[in-house]
Parts: sequence; structure tokens; C-alpha cells
Amino acid sequence: MSEKNGQSLPAEELYQRELEALMAAEQDAIPTGWRMSPRSVLTYLTGGVTVKGIEITPKYMGNRRLVEIAIATLVTDRALLLIGEPGTAKSWLSEHLAAAVNGDSTKVVQGTAGTTEEQIRYSWNYAMLIAKGPCPEARVKSPGYRAMESGSIARVEEISRCASEVQDALISILSEKRLSVPELGLEVPAAKGFSVIATANTRDKGVNDMSAALKRRFNIVVLPTPADVATEMEIVRTRVNQLSAGLDLNAKLPDEGTVEKVVTIFRELRGGATLDGKQKLKSTSGVLSTAEAISLLANSMALAGSFGNGVISEEDLAAGLQGAVVKDEEKDKVSWKEYLENVMKKRGSGWMPLYRACRELNP
Repeated sequence: MSEKNGQSLPAEELYQRELEALMAAEQDAIPTGWRMSPRSVLTYLTGGVTVKGIEITPKYMGNRRLVEIAIATLVTDRALLLIGEPGTAKSWLSEHLAAAVNGDSTKVVQGTAGTTEEQIRYSWNYAMLIAKGPCPEARVKSPGYRAMESGSIARVEEISRCASEVQDALISILSEKRLSVPELGLEVPAAKGFSVIATANTRDKGVNDMSAALKRRFNIVVLPTPADVATEMEIVRTRVNQLSAGLDLNAKLPDEGTVEKVVTIFRELRGGATLDGKQKLKSTSGVLSTAEAISLLANSMALAGSFGNGVISEEDLAAGLQGAVVKDEEKDKVSWKEYLENVMKKRGSGWMPLYRACRELNP
């Protein structure tokens, strides 16, 4: 990912040329508050075409219909909830939807156990509040507040990690499309175009389970894990290429065989069986998502560029696999050793160098 002054660029800056090309070529009706039509948003997200001489790269590689449903939801006054396993590109899709629709993906609240109601509504500059009392200048607007004022999209990441009172504050905003500031005697109505995109992790379902009342305010789109090896490999290749472009890794991109090995290992351990279905496997405590496969390969490139010859070696890959697979020392180490001996070792000469490198780390 490209950087400026040491900070990662938001999607609207990283893909500015693509967005500008699509806006320049626009021929369809544009909803109020949007910068381009729903059809152009879909083109931006799915890519694979050239517009005004600019190649539109795929941002989401998966079920096209799910992307259409997500975009259509934002055309209505309904909020959008993206649900899925870790690594199914929920945050990535959320960011790019906001970038395409409004040209601003930065109105975001990161859901955690420490997220407060003020981060959904508004807070105060307490020094100014003490000096002047409640006044507009002392008010600190939340991302949701700013999105309501400007008729744009606010993003709430990992909404199920937020406490119930934070979720309840969101119910009020989504129901009434107004935000009350009683200290100033204000009612802030949402400008046309305002919406919310939230994400939720199915692995965190029980942290602060969303109430039925909150779920009713959303159209829910479930993002699946990649359907097959080829799709997952394409996602991994594309994202590693994009990620490495802005990092000083000083290494060559992983070849086809390296990507295939990582994706195969992850899919098998994730699914609890070999890809041919002939052998059951002990699953590990980690998720082993597509996002982790991307991170593993980027880290392997960093090792190769910093301490090797710039080409990912089996040792580089083994080090990354060890960290990705063995999260729980007791349980995962046993599962990983069994996989090495019962699956990888028996796969022939193409896998033996990686097997040996992994065995060295697991004596």
C-alpha cells in the first residue's frame, strides 16, 4: 500500500486515477450525495476493464451478485452490514465502497471493548467547555455526526465488539436519521445520502451479540471464504502485489508454486481435511484466513529481501508458516507436526524442501 509521510493512504487517494476516470466516463444517473452511479461503483470494485485509458483493477474478487446487493442497499435508506469469517475482505470492501460512493473512506469508528457512545455521537473539548460552557466550538463531532451532516457514509468496524450501549446509540441514529444535541438545543437531521456500513466477525459473534432491533436496521450481506483454490490464489497474488508496491521489501513477488503451497496448506488446515477429501486433519486454533496468507507472503518477502537474495526461500516460507499456524503452543504444535508428517512429507519431491525447512523449526 502506498504511503505518504509514513502513513498508509486511504483508498480514495491510492486509487484516485481510477476513480477520476470512472467519474469522467459516467453516463448513468448518480444518486444524491454520490460521486458516481451504482454501475460505476460496481465497475470500480470488480475491475477487469479499461476506462479512459486507465485500467480498473479488481478490489473484490468474489461473488459479483453480493457486491451488487451491497451497492443497491446504499442506494436506499438502509444501512449495510457485512458479515463473515476473519479475512473475507469485509473491511476492504467497506473502505472501497465508501471511497467510490463519497470519495471519503475515513469517517470510521473501530469497534473495541473500549469504544464509547461519544465515538458514535459526539463529545466535548473539556477545556473549552469549562472556559465557555456548552457552545458549538466545544463540540467534537464523531465520524457518524460528520457523515450525517455531509450526507455521506460512516463506517463502523467490528460492531459486535462494541458494548450494548454503543450499539443502542447506533439504533437511534439509524431509526430516526437525526442526532440530538440537548446541550445546544439542536436536532441534526441526516442529509440525503447518509448511510452506515458496519462489519461483524462471525468468530466474535458472542462478544456483544447484536440485538434483533439493531439487525433489523441493516441489510445483511454475508461474505463467504473464497470458493476454490484458484480464486483464493488470485486474491492472494493480487493483494500481495498491491501490498508490496508501497513497501521496501526488496524482494521478488512469490512465484505460482509458492502461492499455491501456502493457499493449499491454509485451506486444508482451515477445512480439517486434505483438498481431495481423502484424509481428515486436526484443525488449528487460528483462522488461517486469506488475509493471513497475504500477510505471510509479504513477511516472507521481507525476510528474503532483508536477509536473503531477494527470492523467497523455503526457510523464509517455513518461518512465516510457523508463526501463522502455531498460535496455541500446545494444541497447534501437535496439529502442525501431524500435518507435516502425514500430508506434506508424502506429497513428493516438490514439497520436500519446504517439509525439511518446517521440520527444522519443529524438532
